Order: sequence, then C-alpha cells, then structure tokens
Amino acid sequence: MPGLVHWLVETDWLATRLDAPDIVVLDATLHLPGAERDAAAEFRDAHIPGALLFDIEEISNSASPLPHMLPSPEKFSSRVRKMGIGDGTRIVIYDATNMSGAARAWWMFRVMGAKDVAVLNGGLTKWRAENRPVQSGEPRRRTERHFTARVNSGLVRDLSDMTRMLGNGAMQIVDARAAGRFAGTEPEPRAVPRLGHIPGAKNVPFANLLAEDGTMRPPEEIRAIFAKNGVDTMKPVVASCGSGVTACVIALSLATIGNETAAVYDGSWAEWSEADTPVETG
Repeated sequence: MPGLVHWLVETDWLATRLDAPDIVVLDATLHLPGAERDAAAEFRDAHIPGALLFDIEEISNSASPLPHMLPSPEKFSSRVRKMGIGDGTRIVIYDATNMSGAARAWWMFRVMGAKDVAVLNGGLTKWRAENRPVQSGEPRRRTERHFTARVNSGLVRDLSDMTRMLGNGAMQIVDARAAGRFAGTEPEPRAVPRLGHIPGAKNVPFANLLAEDGTMRPPEEIRAIFAKNGVDTMKPVVASCGSGVTACVIALSLATIGNETAAVYDGSWAEWSEADTPVETG
C-alpha cells in the first residue's frame, strides 16, 4: 500500500480512493478514562465518508479484568467478518485524537495476520483541517466476508515474557507514557496500586514522535528521538505504556523506519503495577 512511509497513508492518497471496493476505512478513536467523550457518538456526528467504527473496547477480551486486552482470534475474526473485512481487504485506520487508537487497531490487525493495513497520517484532525468531506449517521452495512486470523505472536508480550527478559539485555523496553507518569511523580489515568516504570525501561513519550499537526514525524527525526533516549532502533524492542494503546504508536513509528518486529506488552502498566514485580521510579 503506497503512502508516506509504507505503514502510513496520506489524506490526499485516501481522498482519491474512498470508493475503491477493496479498501475499508476504519475509525478506531479511543478516549482515555475521564475524558467524558463518547467515541461512538462522535463517529455518528462526523466521520470520513464510508468509514466503519472499529470499537477497540468491544473487540477485546471481555473476560480480562485489564482494559482492552487482545481478544481471541475467533472473536476478532467474527467481529471483522461482520464488518465486511475479509482476506485481501486493504485496511486504512484513523482516529480523531492523537493516532494512538489508530495505531492500536493497526497493531491488532497485524497480530491477527493482516498485512495490507495502514494508518492515516494525521487522522480525522488533518482530514478536517483540509476541508475534506465528512459524513454523519450510522455507517453503511457491508457484505460479510471471510477473514482468516493467522496470529503473529512475535508482536505480543505478556507478563511472563516481560519478567523473563528483565536484566538479560535481549530486549529493549520502551515506555510511551509522559515523563511524569514514567517517573512515578504523576498519577495514572486509571487507578493503579503502584506508580513508576519497569526496571531498565527507556522513556520515549509517544507524543514526541508526532509533529504539531498530529502527523508522524519524518524518519530522520524519529531515529534521532529514539537515539537521544538510548534506544537502538534496529535492535529488538518491546513497547509499553499505561494500558497497551500508546505503546502501539512506538511500534508504528519504529515500523516506519524499518523495525517492523517491535512488540507490544499488552497488559502494560495496568498489569505490571498489580503483579508481584519490581518497580523503578525517577
């Protein structure tokens, strides 16, 4: 899928292809707790023409006490089939905030084996700033299609993976949270028993990887940001954050500069803070 950098597509590229029968556009907006915003209501108010709502909270493991954990391949396949997404579909994902919801959905599709999936650079904010058309109301229904989930487990890390890798140097842990949350000096959006970060983690706040207009920074700037924070972008990385969402921006930014195997710790701080695990602050 052509675009700015392989895993990203630009608004002008998408604008000329909205009617393409093989492309499905998804709105994966996800708001933080306490934001008092309703992503589904906002979608009904205004979305890119033809887009479908990809509800990250609903398409998750509802049996887990942790927020929006990956669903089973069976549940994921069932949901996206009903949306009309099948094998061979070209998927473009956006959100209405800071690309984190879009990045999370992009990562979910990649975990489930989709290869032709990209994020709209700048999302709905850039689309509307350019006075491009939006649509209101419920999305149009698409014909159900067959989606085959082929799980790429290399893109996911769980608690046992994370505890095993502590101190062995085999994997760089990159935390996407803001500096105060990483240091343990500022509260988490969700109530957690402990503040701080996983020992040995590097802090690269995901917002630093975005330009002022909300688009992903150019590759040379992304490389410089990671290097400044002690991360070798061509070595293995596992990204973490508060609940596994903004960590996906780390994975997306790394993919755009050639590291397409960066994993995400799905439980992230929501899980680590509750477990019998070591914590660092400062």
